[in-house]
Amino acid sequence: MTLLAKTVFITGATGFIGSHIARRFLREGYQVEALKRPERDAGLLTDVADRIKWHEGDVTDIPSLEAAIRPGIDVVHAAAIVSFVPKDRAHMEKVNVEGTANVVNVCLHAGIRKLGYVSSVAALGRPATNNQPAGQPVLIHETQKWEDSPLNSNYAKTKYRGELEVWRGVAEGLNAVMVNPSVVFGPGDWSRSSMQLFQYVYDEKRFYPGGLVNYVDVQDVADAMYKLVVSGSTAERYILNAGTIPYKELLDKIAVALKKRPPTIPVSPVLSEIAWRVEAVRSWITGRSPLVTRETARSAGSFYQFDGGRIRQVIDFQYRSLDDTIREAAQVIKG
Repeated sequence: MTLLAKTVFITGATGFIGSHIARRFLREGYQVEALKRPERDAGLLTDVADRIKWHEGDVTDIPSLEAAIRPGIDVVHAAAIVSFVPKDRAHMEKVNVEGTANVVNVCLHAGIRKLGYVSSVAALGRPATNNQPAGQPVLIHETQKWEDSPLNSNYAKTKYRGELEVWRGVAEGLNAVMVNPSVVFGPGDWSRSSMQLFQYVYDEKRFYPGGLVNYVDVQDVADAMYKLVVSGSTAERYILNAGTIPYKELLDKIAVALKKRPPTIPVSPVLSEIAWRVEAVRSWITGRSPLVTRETARSAGSFYQFDGGRIRQVIDFQYRSLDDTIREAAQVIKG
């Protein structure tokens, strides 16, 4: 039982957030086991691949989950599809909702010790801003109730329904805790997810959106998940957000770290609406994913602020500074 108590099984471990979570548990002496598809390599864990026990499978493949998830171990479910391209909606439904339901069901049947679920602030929804003073961001806490809104992306909807599966598991006796990270930055693949902003600046693009960015270091996400899994916290979710900053300021900071020219042309709401339509046509003609979609265009111009302070009330936790996060990520990019 001692060995089992020090074992964690991680889905999505080859990805950005999951790889950092795996490294965090390795540093604490855990036996780390991870799920990966047969055609995938170790991804961002190549240098420590021999320290991990790999299980071939997928969160949509229930037998592969049943073979890996055993009584008494901890499980971290970090696997998800993040996309704002309309054609990926069905895939997100399959992985983010059905896949999460599968993980929850197998964990319940196996009698695991605890499940840690990586959700997203997107799952909290975007409340209407009709009564908000101009220029004043809407503050969102963990108690935010989901509201159907055209501001909610398909990704947000699937993560919200994924959360519902976890809460169902809790109602059926599952010991679980979840985190809701905002935009995650840190060392990793800059061609994917939120790290594409670094590539955008590196390529010296000229335009910047007028909205706000909520941000958190990927190492903070890993640290919080580890500490919550080993803590007594259960049936709770915690927003992970180190701060909020205008896009322009964020891109300027990244440009300084990469020694590149920052973008200088603001994107007006009208130009933003034109841009995603042009990209939709280009994508249809070329077959390539659009650089800007309706969802990303509207998200980039939004004014929401997430309160990430509650987690510090339950665990010993301190957010890294944005400057440190950008510097570390830039050092990896520059080699």
